[in-house]
Amino acid sequence: MAKKTASGLKKLPKKAYEKELAKLQAELVVMQEWVKHTGNRVVIVCEGRDAAGKGSAIKRITEVLNPRQVRISALPAPSDREKTQWYFQKYIAHLPSAGEIAIFDRSWYNRAGVERVMGFCTDAEYERFLRQAPIFEQMLIEDGIMLRKYWFSVSDKEQEARFLSRAADPMRRWKLSPMDPESLLRWEEYSLAKDEMMAHTDVEMSPWWVVESGWRRLASTRWDSGPACAQPRALGLAFDGAIATLLSASPASTPRMCANEICIPGSGSLALISYSRFT
Repeated sequence: MAKKTASGLKKLPKKAYEKELAKLQAELVVMQEWVKHTGNRVVIVCEGRDAAGKGSAIKRITEVLNPRQVRISALPAPSDREKTQWYFQKYIAHLPSAGEIAIFDRSWYNRAGVERVMGFCTDAEYERFLRQAPIFEQMLIEDGIMLRKYWFSVSDKEQEARFLSRAADPMRRWKLSPMDPESLLRWEEYSLAKDEMMAHTDVEMSPWWVVESGWRRLASTRWDSGPACAQPRALGLAFDGAIATLLSASPASTPRMCANEICIPGSGSLALISYSRFT
């Protein structure tokens, strides 16, 4: 009998997962070569709740890529000096040059999430961010940067199970922080903050793509039609011990149901960057 997650979802068998992962990672290597030889610049934003699988997704992406061309930015809380700067200023220094891919493990969207919920910013700063974020991203795209924004979603039951798993594992206990229990206690507040963020920043030029990460191993590799899949190739990646398949992710504003019973309902998965899509 197939194992299930804390949310009751079926897991993909390990052998099938590893076979699919190898195929998808090979696609990522080809994509990186395309970025290098064309001189393109790629920014990938990974956001979501704590323990939603962002870090593991990034690990699966980068473990087969050339570290000279792929950079991960997981920035700490702002310093006293950074607090006096324009909010987006510290992120600009981490944008890619020609032939590079910059991956943000959390990003400027901290202001719309943890800072908003935990009271680390004022109402005026928060409202200014919601106005400026789409403009900032438009500036990046107009300058030629390829921007992809992914929101990793996880249920409260699955999140709690992952917190407990981390607490019991001395090799992963460092991932826990004082904010983790708060994320469970303030579940509804985080949900409202996420909805408000999507309402202001899920725009045509830089839409959000939602990844339902309750599955640790996803079984479907079918294609989904839609605006994100205009070209017949896309790259997948893995997260939290599982793969995000070669499905085209559904935009946050236009969720679709997948035909396969184990496909991600209402979201699709992480069709990340297609080198042919940008030609």
